Amino acid sequence: MYVYMTSGTHEFLKTLEDKHSDQTMVLMDNADTAVLVHETEGKSIFQEPRRYEVIDTAGDLKKHGFVVINNIPVSDEGRPVFEYRFKNRAGLIEEVDGFIAIRVLRPLDTDTYAILTQWEDDHSFKKWQDSQQYAKAHEKRGTEDGVDAQRNMFPRPSYVTKYSIAEEEE
Repeated sequence: MYVYMTSGTHEFLKTLEDKHSDQTMVLMDNADTAVLVHETEGKSIFQEPRRYEVIDTAGDLKKHGFVVINNIPVSDEGRPVFEYRFKNRAGLIEEVDGFIAIRVLRPLDTDTYAILTQWEDDHSFKKWQDSQQYAKAHEKRGTEDGVDAQRNMFPRPSYVTKYSIAEEEE
């Protein structure tokens, strides 16, 4: 499975989403931009998307809620270890109330992985961050056993982007 993302104005991306209503697409916004996510087994309908291969997945993407994307640059030599850790994650995030979906995305054109999580709302995401499951999932962070201690794995700092998905009126 693949995920493609493109940015633009909400209005333009909405026309694309409407034109391809038979596809799995989610339109989301933040204060800076709008992003249209296209999940498919085939090719993207976007002209120049950010392209990813899905390496782990849980839940179905929905057309409502709150999305958090952790963007993590990973060196070529660090990819196998990074992917191994995510492919063997405990799956604790799925236990948290308000969780909708997760996609662990391998970049096809860059070095930046995307960990996309979707929540019922921003409050649900904050509950995840305060949960025992989050503490367990991140217990090695900041220790010599933590993946973050492997400095040669991360060429640049990671960053987070957050989006809201406005429910459409029928």
